[in-house]
Amino acid sequence: MKSISDNWVVRNLENAIATWNEKLAELWQLITQTPESFKGGAIWGVIVNINSALIGIGYGLLVLFFAIGVFSSAASFRELQKPEFALRHFIRFVLAKVAVGRGMELMTAIFTICGSVVSASMSSIGGAVTESATLPSELVSAIESVGFLQSVPLWIVSVLGSLFITVMSFVLILTVYGRFFKLYLYTAISPLPFASFAGENTAGIGKAFVKSYMGVCLEGAVIVLACLIYSAFVSTSAPAVDSTQPAVTMAWKYIGELLFNMLVLTGMVKGADRIVREMFSL
Repeated sequence: MKSISDNWVVRNLENAIATWNEKLAELWQLITQTPESFKGGAIWGVIVNINSALIGIGYGLLVLFFAIGVFSSAASFRELQKPEFALRHFIRFVLAKVAVGRGMELMTAIFTICGSVVSASMSSIGGAVTESATLPSELVSAIESVGFLQSVPLWIVSVLGSLFITVMSFVLILTVYGRFFKLYLYTAISPLPFASFAGENTAGIGKAFVKSYMGVCLEGAVIVLACLIYSAFVSTSAPAVDSTQPAVTMAWKYIGELLFNMLVLTGMVKGADRIVREMFSL
């Protein structure tokens, strides 16, 4: 919302709210992107090169984990000669080798499956968050009618309110950027934990890695749902303005309620990883 007021307090608050709305819209746009398309795909190209370089190391660990698994699960040399024992470990070795060599495809498939939850949530409301924070016209008129001395408390309200709103705006967007960085890190090093599937005793490393990666992917669904709930909450219970009260009281109450709504969304987005772990026991 572009302000037409000459009042510094009004402009300061409206600029902070505009920053919030801008970052919320950017968050919504970023959360719909895939790691391959994020920032034009340049970062993904680097991750692909790192993943390819680690595949050789992954094959070396594959042989090591396989040997550890074979000798730790064999009670005697005679058991090593049993066909079913050799077949079981051979199948495990082949599957682990495929996982190491095709780790990039596996990670992309997991992201696509988890991303279907995000797509389903977005399609239910048409694909966008429509509710934006605004500064009521009654509050703007009340602030503009205040004299110089009486406006000093309003300056304090404006400075504190705009500061908190701006900080929460950047916390939102940094959380989404951090999620992309985690996705890239997991994808880059995937050949190493996938190699652990070659051994029965070490397979837990790979399972924990996959579960953790799924948690990062599902963070997107939690963020989308949090934005949808916030949008519905703002549309039905926007902060009320009582024009019979003094301008300072009106500003304090409105900014306080607005900050509370924004803080709830920021907390949900920031704690998306913890929420996913608690929901799915990851």
